[in-house]
Amino acid sequence: MDDAAGRPGVDAVVVGDVMLDSWLRGPVRRVAAEGPVPVVDVDTAEEAPGGAGNTAANLAALGARVRLVGVVGDDRRGGRLARLLAERGVTAELVTAPGRRTTLKRRLLAGGQLVARYDEEDHAPLPDAVEREVLDRLARVLPGADVVVACDYSAGVCTGAVRRTLARHRPLVVDAHAVAPWREAAPTVVLPNYAEALRLLGEERDGRGNADRVGFLLSRSARLLETTAADMVITTLDGDGTLLHRRGREPYRTYAEPVPDHLTAGAGDSYTAAFALWLAEGAAPEEAARAGQAAAAVVVRRPGTATCSHEEVVRRMRPRDGVVQEPERLAQRLDEYRRRGRRIVFTNGCFDVLHRGHVFYLEQARELGDVLVVAVNSDASVARLKGAGRPINPCRDRMSVLAALTPVDYVTCFEEDTPARLLRMFRPHLYVKGGDYTPEMLPETPLVRALGGEVRVLGYLPDHSTTAVIERARTADGRARPAAARRRGRTGPGMPA
Repeated sequence: MDDAAGRPGVDAVVVGDVMLDSWLRGPVRRVAAEGPVPVVDVDTAEEAPGGAGNTAANLAALGARVRLVGVVGDDRRGGRLARLLAERGVTAELVTAPGRRTTLKRRLLAGGQLVARYDEEDHAPLPDAVEREVLDRLARVLPGADVVVACDYSAGVCTGAVRRTLARHRPLVVDAHAVAPWREAAPTVVLPNYAEALRLLGEERDGRGNADRVGFLLSRSARLLETTAADMVITTLDGDGTLLHRRGREPYRTYAEPVPDHLTAGAGDSYTAAFALWLAEGAAPEEAARAGQAAAAVVVRRPGTATCSHEEVVRRMRPRDGVVQEPERLAQRLDEYRRRGRRIVFTNGCFDVLHRGHVFYLEQARELGDVLVVAVNSDASVARLKGAGRPINPCRDRMSVLAALTPVDYVTCFEEDTPARLLRMFRPHLYVKGGDYTPEMLPETPLVRALGGEVRVLGYLPDHSTTAVIERARTADGRARPAAARRRGRTGPGMPA
């Protein structure tokens, strides 16, 4: 879906085996009289789309426009699944198969520990009439798709005719339990896990007990690509991360943070969704792989079958020391964001002695776009603007504190008294300042508008300023001068102290 800023989203089509995930949770207080098994007093029950439905829900949560083609049974579960998908922003093209059950995977947790999983599903081939309806739905939704994702869990939807239909579309991302049948489609990328890769290579016996799974797959990178006929193969290794295999390149590895197995349910769907979205947006495959790993890292820390937002993935991908950037390098990064349709928000100020007012103002600014850049006045610039004794904190420290704030994506420094040079370099979509002013009062407004940007002034918290903080520290009774008196000493409109 488009965000409030109107940025274009990716049109994604997901096709495959949908299911309903159910999570039952409760404490154990006794053992059953009928046998030595725990009695779980279920106090919570949650349902969520699973399988291809979870991949579609993740794509929608990441900001894509999603159409899902799948098959459900003529039962109440199919209706519940359709409603859950709609609630998550997915346009579901679900075909009802008479006499078939909607796949259900029910997990029972006692005190946070998984004690049982109950599956109800059909693996019989689809009736011809149902397959034709699936192909008709695909014919309607595939034109104009920026990326196609196939989720093939061997439950019958991804027939030979479906695979041949999808073979004409790029990029085609395939997550399949059985990868070999997809060779005829020559996918852009396939994502087998370790066991699936072994079956694909015919090496179940030789590789099953291999302690060095990464080394084992590295030595077979060329064979994986040849066997699948895919442009890329991503071998997923749960706690060991993933390996991205590409023709003519060394495999690229991402790293995971191990968590208990029962928390990883659906993490592969999140990885697939993020990888597909980043690839569709024009990212390098290595960056897409990092996005996938970041998405998985977010959802494994949530209960049940979970999704995550684009913002959460970006923040997870971003190294802490990558927030503070030199202007020239940052300009290159912002060009890439702009090319991918991201809305860039820019603000600047001294930010000396960070306080609640700053945080409130930056939170508002971040909500107006996809990337928030904060430019900080250098020490010499602050001294010229604020006078003797300022800044209290050196520029390096001020930038480090800003970089640790959740709303801030990038921080940079400028030596001049105004950010005009940076505005020309960065060309932000939106320039924001905090204060009781109008855009016409800001000296930067004509330049921003000439560059095609918008200027907005945000509200501020009364009596929350650096000057007030400093004066409270200096006065014996901790009281600052009235706000009106402080405003008389301001150096210029919209300049955060």
